[in-house]
Amino acid sequence: MLEAAQARLAGYPDAMRIRRSAVEHPFGTLKAWMGANHFLTRTLAHVSTEMSLHVLAYNMKRAIKLLGAKALAEAI
Repeated sequence: MLEAAQARLAGYPDAMRIRRSAVEHPFGTLKAWMGANHFLTRTLAHVSTEMSLHVLAYNMKRAIKLLGAKALAEAI
């Protein structure tokens, strides 16, 4: 499986650069909201929950910005 992944990457060397740049903006925004330093909870389960809440809030803000609050409320 690793060899197949390496072969795909060798056929498209810019893939990782493009992938890193595509996800950097949302994660940079999330880090800024979180204070850009650390999670407030401990243990993997709690940190996972905290990160999920940050991602949910980010997605809701984006949906409100794109659709508007009224349209989003009607869709829900």
